[in-house]
Amino acid sequence: MRSDLIKKGLERAPHRALLHATGVTKDALSKPFVAIISSFTDIVPGHIGLRDLERYIEKGIHTGGGYAFLSSVPGICDGIVMGHKGMRYSLPSRELIADMIESVIEAHRFDGMVMLTNCDKITPGMLMAAARVDIPSIVVTAGPMISGRYKMKRLSLVRDTFEAVGKYKKGELSAEDMEGLEMSACPGPGSCQGLYTANTMACVTEGMGMSMPGCGTALAVSAKKRRIAFESGVRVVGLIREGISSRKIMTKEAFDNAIRLDMALGGSTNSVLHLPAIAHDAGISLKLELFDMLSKDSPQITSIRPGGEYFMEDLEYAGGIPGVIKNLGDKINDIMTISGKTMMEITDKAEVVDNDIIRSMSNSYNKEGGIAILRGGLAPDGAVVKQSAVSKKMMKFTGRARVFDSEEDAMKAIMEGKIIKGDMVVIRYEGPKGGPGMREMLSPTSAITGMGLEESVALITDGRFSGGTRGPCIGHISPEAMDGGTIAVVQDGDKIEIDIPGRRIDLCVDKGEIERRLKEWSPPPPRIKGGYLERYAKMVTSANTGAILR
Repeated sequence: MRSDLIKKGLERAPHRALLHATGVTKDALSKPFVAIISSFTDIVPGHIGLRDLERYIEKGIHTGGGYAFLSSVPGICDGIVMGHKGMRYSLPSRELIADMIESVIEAHRFDGMVMLTNCDKITPGMLMAAARVDIPSIVVTAGPMISGRYKMKRLSLVRDTFEAVGKYKKGELSAEDMEGLEMSACPGPGSCQGLYTANTMACVTEGMGMSMPGCGTALAVSAKKRRIAFESGVRVVGLIREGISSRKIMTKEAFDNAIRLDMALGGSTNSVLHLPAIAHDAGISLKLELFDMLSKDSPQITSIRPGGEYFMEDLEYAGGIPGVIKNLGDKINDIMTISGKTMMEITDKAEVVDNDIIRSMSNSYNKEGGIAILRGGLAPDGAVVKQSAVSKKMMKFTGRARVFDSEEDAMKAIMEGKIIKGDMVVIRYEGPKGGPGMREMLSPTSAITGMGLEESVALITDGRFSGGTRGPCIGHISPEAMDGGTIAVVQDGDKIEIDIPGRRIDLCVDKGEIERRLKEWSPPPPRIKGGYLERYAKMVTSANTGAILR
């Protein structure tokens, strides 16, 4: 065992003394040492229930014959940090989490680990670490929040708070109803109720075989989730004894499954950042073209909020991820999973109990998957759009540029009613380097939707979007403005064309004029000086690479 390095031999007497100081018995030294890496925090709704699940994982590890040690990493709530400086830290926290786990696991020579997570950047950060340290590992995602209720209407966070801001501004909601939505939209623990980034990553984690069957959609605070936590603790000891490490599960075929599943679900565009970053740590290259290729060949068979009307709880009761994969049939690779069963062995026993929540491929919601990769003069290295959340009317759109050098400036203009039909809102210097941190743009996109402009206004950015974004919103424009990408020289009034079916995004300005503007352009001074974000801005790569650090 790896942990023998700190447990065995005369020269390890001091090490054993320190272990005994923690309460470890002499007999326990012969058992596998298993880390429970938890992201519990009191300020993130998706993570407030993790203390309970830590207990069940610990029980499982000891039942399986291992010895458990709890360690922690931070968690950031993308909803709470949305729309202000705090969002600059969200994506960069992914790298911190991966580095922290690597440090703890390698320093203490753990034999295996169970990672307890739920929200947007924590899950991919943990998977990056699992791929990097390559020891037996299991991910337990804590589960979706149940829907809220107000005046007998089911509620979700994005539509009923973020988008409600625009409706209130437009006069469609009373102050009483606005407060009622605030108090009712999020009734307790769990990740937000739609197919936003947290739930997308939970589902694709199960799809690549790194979680126990059913984990991706099992609801927060449910007995099922407790049982999955317990079973994960037992199973990780089995993985240690069988010598099955993370990279034996996280193969190229597993990543293909994760992408196909994401496309079939209509998941978050943030997966296009996270999956390449995870694959990079697993020694696998995932290009943007692969996402587009698989999207064209992966029908969207669920329609969950924000793009649809169903909730994550509906997906859970309709058959969960095993049901979705079952309906994808031979498009899914029959990979080994951490459960000890192959993907096909799991899906053979799956049952789809609602054929509208989880449709067949022949009756799909869309012939293509949820995400499209665009290229063109405005984004020669690529851009990303959640096409499953765009109306047919806006799949092709030509608009006049309204240019803003920060999210705050754009949000101010939107809330003051200065954005009108036919506008193409351009938000730049919000990329990985320019932000720094590549902030999500849920506040402006939700305000546009709430004010009824989602079928007459588009938004493009070198930043990124929440999984809760809907409408013609194109992010990850690469190269970003801070790197001298074309988006840096767009001017108010320029014509911009987007063609999602044709996979194009173009600035309709003479090539010579663009070249002249680029020659005259110089980067603005960094927004952040000092601290982690300054270091991050110097090391981070473009969005089309997964925004990994070099």
